[in-house]
Amino acid sequence: MSLFRRIVVVSKQAEIQQLAQQVSQQSFVADDLAEALDILETANPDLTIFDSTYSPNHIREFLHTADKNSVTTPVVVIGNGDNCAGTSAEFIQMGACDYLQGKQDYNRLEQIAGQINNKSEVDAADKDASAFFVDNCAASVGMAGRSRAFKKTLAMIRLVAASRCNPVLIVGETGTGKELAAKAIHALRNPDEPFVDVNCAALTANLLESELFGHVKGSFTGADRDKIGLLELAGAGTILLDEITEMPLDLQAKLLRVLQEKTFRKVGDIKNITCNATIVASSNRNLYAEMKANRFRRDLYYRLTICPVFIAPLKSPDRKGDIPLLAEYFRQTSDICPEKCGKITSLTKFAIEALLKHDWPGNIRELSNVIDRAILLETADKIGLNSIVLNPAQCEQSPNESGAAHIKDFSLEKGERELIARALQETGWQKTQAAGLLGITRATLYAKLKQYDIKKTPHIVGSSTTEFQNQVPVSSLPEPVVSTG
Repeated sequence: MSLFRRIVVVSKQAEIQQLAQQVSQQSFVADDLAEALDILETANPDLTIFDSTYSPNHIREFLHTADKNSVTTPVVVIGNGDNCAGTSAEFIQMGACDYLQGKQDYNRLEQIAGQINNKSEVDAADKDASAFFVDNCAASVGMAGRSRAFKKTLAMIRLVAASRCNPVLIVGETGTGKELAAKAIHALRNPDEPFVDVNCAALTANLLESELFGHVKGSFTGADRDKIGLLELAGAGTILLDEITEMPLDLQAKLLRVLQEKTFRKVGDIKNITCNATIVASSNRNLYAEMKANRFRRDLYYRLTICPVFIAPLKSPDRKGDIPLLAEYFRQTSDICPEKCGKITSLTKFAIEALLKHDWPGNIRELSNVIDRAILLETADKIGLNSIVLNPAQCEQSPNESGAAHIKDFSLEKGERELIARALQETGWQKTQAAGLLGITRATLYAKLKQYDIKKTPHIVGSSTTEFQNQVPVSSLPEPVVSTG
């Protein structure tokens, strides 16, 4: 019966270690508090079990250090069978969630598992948006991010929205979230009015003019009835002109007139209509360079650039910190595979390292697609490196082939051997911590060390491994397919 996914056991008693194996899918054994804390950071266990050789003060020290390291775990202490109600109260007072007298109380682990699961669900439900969003405005439009660059962008959005600045220009690479920034401005300035967006790159010049300004019946071939334009439809709300650099020059002149005079005419009409909307323009190009190349009107350029809102790309050093946060946000909010909802709980360390090393030319939109793809490919409870397919062309291979494509000219055995050696290097040959990194039990790691004859020698730590480092970085290696028995 597997009541828990992972348990850490801080005990040398074989009976307690066997109990942990019986009630969990995976158990880790620690010899002392320091080793238990190391495992905690890598294994993210559901429960930590201590035996009664540890005092209530040990439990307090352990939980205090774990809290300082931003990791949490429920703790259960198992006694030696003596009736010691006073000791039980002391342990619980120091932070343990329960105390089991001994073997006669083992059946209570099922009840404890239910309590822990219920608490996790309540905590998740109560968790506010501060984990992903800077403030309520960002949360309302789904603008996740907490990096310094993102906070600067949000501050500028607030500044512009609170002013009478009209038009507003938003600049950023493709996929950075320019439309969400426009919606944030709208939410702050005109929340009860319409929000209308038009993609200037998706329509021909004639269609775009008709869409923007509307037309009267008979104004051109096919105009069989009057049409309300998007500028009129926006009313006192907001209209987003997405990719404004794709707008033809002659239409740019007509837009400039709207910005200056706050009026426009339908195609084929002589009556002026007042424009009350906030006009937001966005572009993924350098508007100044476009203007210098005579592809964008100079007068419109200076009319738009009152107080531009710039959105930094994910590759920016000040924005890279948002990548793990966004990946987790997309993991939690993805609906691409409903049957896996709640079953994939996180991303592994190696998967996050791979995301951080990527340049993200498609920015947030690309990252969202990568996480969706990973959820589709993943068969375990964590998104691993094998499921992080950064090049969509790799999807032509089978899921197993796509992960193996990171290693060329290596057998599975050699790749696994080298990865184990690398994990040991990274953890300073702390075997329990290395096992946690690899997602296997310490017993499995010892078996693999014996199988591959991996020893702490210059051959492994030095020349051989160094040669491997020069060929393939650890974050781009597939995670090993090893038994957890």
